[in-house]
Amino acid sequence: MHSVQVNAIGFIESPYQEKFAIPRQPGLVSAAYGKIFLTNEHNHQELVKDIEQFSHLWLVFIFHETQNQGWKPLVRPPRLGGNVKTGVLATRSTFRPNPIGMSVVKLEHVEFAKIAGKSQVILHVSGADLVNNTPIIDIKPYLPYSDAITEASAGFAQTEPANTLKILFSKQASTQVGHYSAQYPNITQLIEQVLAQDPRPAYKHGKLDTKDYGMSLYDLNIQWKMIDLSTIEVFNITKS
Repeated sequence: MHSVQVNAIGFIESPYQEKFAIPRQPGLVSAAYGKIFLTNEHNHQELVKDIEQFSHLWLVFIFHETQNQGWKPLVRPPRLGGNVKTGVLATRSTFRPNPIGMSVVKLEHVEFAKIAGKSQVILHVSGADLVNNTPIIDIKPYLPYSDAITEASAGFAQTEPANTLKILFSKQASTQVGHYSAQYPNITQLIEQVLAQDPRPAYKHGKLDTKDYGMSLYDLNIQWKMIDLSTIEVFNITKS
């Protein structure tokens, strides 16, 4: 087998500072806005000429935070409850023979900025499921006629997960989120959409536990807990 060298062409800035709470598929959290910065010789306007003709893009990226942990032939998909093992190539697990992922995101707009006196190409996207600073190794346009196969079957992941959780904010958290909304205008919607996915381990889904959880979005630490089987309460939001 020949080895292949792959170089990053850029990186993404996203709200997700850690793996915990990232939605398990792209597009499930539309309020997750990100910025893709092209780097080095790839930071050139010619690379993205006419890209705005396409509403959505494929991002090909590196699972950089888990690649040093190696890969496993059998993994436990969350959609099977986190306790049933299946072949890694039959899943989208991060623990792959090569740590490569791909996600479809919505292209919001393209920006040609000046940063520290230098030109910078920035792709603004939404619906991403990538941790902050993920290396991007390729970008391709999404083609509805070939990429959306309506009659395709997807085994245990045929349908989108049902989100039945209600998200409440305590009086304190409501005041806090209002304070941070000036900096992050969509922060309330982002928190609600992320928590509606129930980011707890899959084996805890449908079960009540009394643990206080925390997750990082942007530079905010959001603390929350289950108050019944269908309701999450956010009770504290602070700067990390």
